[in-house]
Amino acid sequence: MVNPPVVVTIAGSDSGGAAGIAADLTTFAALGVHGACVVTAVTAQDTTGVRAVHPVPLDVVAAQLDAVLEDLDPIAVKTGMLAGPDVVRLVARRCAGRILVVDPVLVATSGAVLGSAAVAAAYREHLLPVATVATPNEDEFEALGRPSGANVLVTRGGDIETDNDHGTGCTHSSALASYLALGDDLATAAARADAFVARQLHVSRNWTLGRGRGPVAHVHTPVPPTQGVPA
Repeated sequence: MVNPPVVVTIAGSDSGGAAGIAADLTTFAALGVHGACVVTAVTAQDTTGVRAVHPVPLDVVAAQLDAVLEDLDPIAVKTGMLAGPDVVRLVARRCAGRILVVDPVLVATSGAVLGSAAVAAAYREHLLPVATVATPNEDEFEALGRPSGANVLVTRGGDIETDNDHGTGCTHSSALASYLALGDDLATAAARADAFVARQLHVSRNWTLGRGRGPVAHVHTPVPPTQGVPA
């Protein structure tokens, strides 16, 4: 068997399983790439909001990243919540030159602020210039100073009526990174990522998990190997 592409997510945890590393790894698995992870922060959150955030020390983040880069040599890197400007600079320094999908997680679905002005400034100065593509939502786009360029895709949601959309941004950027790692060009990967997220929102639209904004679906029907990677 030919090895699958390796994609690493550099992001925070989500105890509710809807966003962050939980969303990234399940998306990677669904789309046929091997997922590695670097944990930048541990969050206590559920469908109603973020209760606490514990940043992982920079040296521990760096050690995780070095372990993955030196051993698994991922073809693509996907970033989520980067807990401080020093982590943003670390990622920019160590991951430039690879496929790099930057999801600048600054504001949670619940409205909780997950990135300071200093983090936003570090994104602008260090990470966005070396990114293959950045996927801010509208609030993050404003916080970043409305950056321009062909590599900035502002995510504005789709036309599916649902309150179960927690983790949509993480799922979209992870799907985008997966398709790029599998060889798609940016336009094709973006279209396929949009379609993947739309399908998952459709699956979870009538769920009643939790007391707040429920998760986008991260359950998948197994596909026989002969049918290949989902379109």
